[in-house]
Amino acid sequence: MDNDPKVDLCFSIRGKTVPVDHGFDLYSCISRLLPLFHEAQDVGLKLIRGRYVGDGLLSLQPNSWLVFRLRSSGLSPYINLAGNTLDLRGHLIQIGVPKTKALTPAPVLYSHLVTTRNGQDQERFLTEISRQLYEMGIKAEVQLGDRKTFTIHEKKVVGYSMQLLGLSDEDSIKVREQALGGRRKMGCGFFEPTEHEQ
Repeated sequence: MDNDPKVDLCFSIRGKTVPVDHGFDLYSCISRLLPLFHEAQDVGLKLIRGRYVGDGLLSLQPNSWLVFRLRSSGLSPYINLAGNTLDLRGHLIQIGVPKTKALTPAPVLYSHLVTTRNGQDQERFLTEISRQLYEMGIKAEVQLGDRKTFTIHEKKVVGYSMQLLGLSDEDSIKVREQALGGRRKMGCGFFEPTEHEQ
C-alpha cells in the first residue's frame, strides 16, 4: 500500500473566460507565484474545462476547476495559492478554496491532450506511447481521438486526445499517478475516468 499516494488538489476558480490554448500560460503564471512548481518533477496539472464560446475562448462554468495532481505529502505549499489571481493573457482567474480528491480506478481513462517528442507523426507517437505503457507494465487498448495543437513560446506542438480501455484497477491508478507523454505541468497526459464513470 502506498503511504504517500497522489491526490487531486482541486481549487474552485472565478472568472469569465480563458483561452482554449492556455496550458503554457497557466504553467508560467503558477511558476511565478510558486517557484516550487517550476522545479517539481512529479506534479501534474489539468487543463481548465469550460464551454467553447468562439474566438478561441472557453467560458468558465460551475465545473471549471484548477487541478493539481501530486503526492499527499506535498500539498501544503500549493494550498497557499488560494486567494491569488492568475492572468492568462488578460483573462483573470481568482483562485478559491481547495479540496482534495482521492484517485479512484476505472477501466476506461481519458486525457484531453497527450504529447510526445515527434508527436506530429502519428505512427511514432503511438510507438512511443506503447513503449511507455510497456515500461510501466500496463496492459491497455489505446484509442486516439482528435489531433490537437498548443503553443509553447510561440511554437506549435502537436498532441492527441486519448482513451485507454481495459485497464485493471492497479493499472488504472498507475496511469493516473504516473501519466503518459510529456509536458505534464502544462496540462498534458492528465488521465481521468470518462464522464459516465465518475
